[in-house]
Amino acid sequence: MTIKAGVMGWPVEHSRSPALHGFWLKAYGIDGTYEKLAVKPEDLAAALRALPEKGFAGVNLTVPHKEAAMKIVDSISGVAANIEAINTIFVESDGSLTGHNTDVYGFITNLEVGAPELDYQGGPAIVLGAGGAARAVCFALMSRVPEIILINRTTDRAENLAKTLCGNIRIVAWDNRAAALKNAALLVNTTTQGMQGQPPLEIDLQNLPLEAVVSDIVYTPLETPLLAAARVRGNTIVDGLGMLLYQAQPGFEGWFGKRPEVTKALRDYVLGSKTRAAD
Repeated sequence: MTIKAGVMGWPVEHSRSPALHGFWLKAYGIDGTYEKLAVKPEDLAAALRALPEKGFAGVNLTVPHKEAAMKIVDSISGVAANIEAINTIFVESDGSLTGHNTDVYGFITNLEVGAPELDYQGGPAIVLGAGGAARAVCFALMSRVPEIILINRTTDRAENLAKTLCGNIRIVAWDNRAAALKNAALLVNTTTQGMQGQPPLEIDLQNLPLEAVVSDIVYTPLETPLLAAARVRGNTIVDGLGMLLYQAQPGFEGWFGKRPEVTKALRDYVLGSKTRAAD
């Protein structure tokens, strides 16, 4: 019997998850499909509740459904409860829906693979942005670094994130972002600035130690202006594509029964998917 999974979003055409999961399905010879499911926010509850009767093993969630789905699923994993967002849903044998957040796993695994030399205790981690991705990044780092310095254009949103996670997070004003880089061990951009079609992230890296690692969760382009500037300085850089690939592993395993590998061939295929389809 064909196993069905997919990704729900509005819009959803931009998603590269179908290319990613499709690659694994073919590589492992699994009888399965992974579909793009365009679901309006007002239709989310009905769409999720219909998954069991439509024969779905589960779905991924993308913008704008990650927080709204929290109120619809029947149970939530501990990580998702802490972050207050889910990106992966499993349909259980009794038809109930379990929500998980695999972005934490995806981010930290990508960072450890891309920068194995990173000394988490070598200084604070600077996190730019205070959206859903920043929540996952901060949660992943809280137990690893001495301090997280959270910097966002609107201080209120940063304060809400810090209050939600109740961790070692200190908020610094956006205008002081360059000065905050002094002694940092890690700089992570979770904003959309630097993404294709968006303005570049404006930040002076002069105060950033050369031993610091710079990561950007944006992967279109693969090397953002921030990463390019950091590479020229001599900093180790970690692009955002790996986070997408690694966060997909737990979902694929839960739906299709196989723990997939993240390989160079997979990276190349997903990067090239934009030239083959509407991604």
